[in-house]
Amino acid sequence: MPPERQKPQTFEVVVTDVVHETPDTVTLVLGAEKMPSYRAGQFLTIDPHAFPILAGQVAYLEHLKGKKELVRAYSMASAPHEPLAITIKEEPYRPGDLHFPLLSPVLVYSCPGGTRFPVVGFTGPYTLPPDVEQRTGHIVHVVAGSGVVPNFSILKDSLRSHPKLRHTFIDTNKTWGDVIFQSALARLAAEHPDRLRVVHTLTRQEDLPPGVRKGRVSKELLEEFIPDRDTAFAYVCGPAIASWDRKKAMEAGEQPTPRFLETTLAHLQAVGFTPARIRREAYG
Repeated sequence: MPPERQKPQTFEVVVTDVVHETPDTVTLVLGAEKMPSYRAGQFLTIDPHAFPILAGQVAYLEHLKGKKELVRAYSMASAPHEPLAITIKEEPYRPGDLHFPLLSPVLVYSCPGGTRFPVVGFTGPYTLPPDVEQRTGHIVHVVAGSGVVPNFSILKDSLRSHPKLRHTFIDTNKTWGDVIFQSALARLAAEHPDRLRVVHTLTRQEDLPPGVRKGRVSKELLEEFIPDRDTAFAYVCGPAIASWDRKKAMEAGEQPTPRFLETTLAHLQAVGFTPARIRREAYG
């Protein structure tokens, strides 16, 4: 049975290494005695009930919400040929929201080597199709913040498994210090100069490093770096309008403000991408 059709399984992992990517983001390298296979771009889930340190906060939030606290999903940063790894960015708390950043602070700051916990994996359709090389010769990644994680997995796996594919990797962040996998992306671009181009944009930094663009991802930037917009495939991952944002807007009689995902999808379609050639994943 192909990995994407397998029923997600529960298995225990142990933290074997903690890699600090940015001040608020870590990669947890995980070991497991036995785990199911997965495809690059998929995710696993972690239940906050599995962490005794969170018992009081979980009980309080469940009392406020009147329902059980949900599991949290984390994409693999690793490609299937690498040791299993997930990358977690601490979620910001927005006053008044009941979607509390419950689990991410624990995973970022309180999971040293040797920490054990159960996970459920793997699932998610945000993957390259098996016949991708027959469909296109160019994958465009457009990501923001921690949305880089599943695309990083897809990129590493594709460079190894799909030698005919070229990649353009457009990554937008607030500042240079917020860029996750900064060195790893530069190294991959140096190792595959004919197959990978990495483009960084920064929205809140004036003194830009060489080659880095200022501002958000725009239609003009997409047109500049994607000449084959009628045949390329786009994989877009980043912050999107959350369900609670939609609810607040509806209660106020307003339309929710588009975030990175909605804006980028509109730009891609405006420059010629058909919906069939766009894959999306909400993140952040």
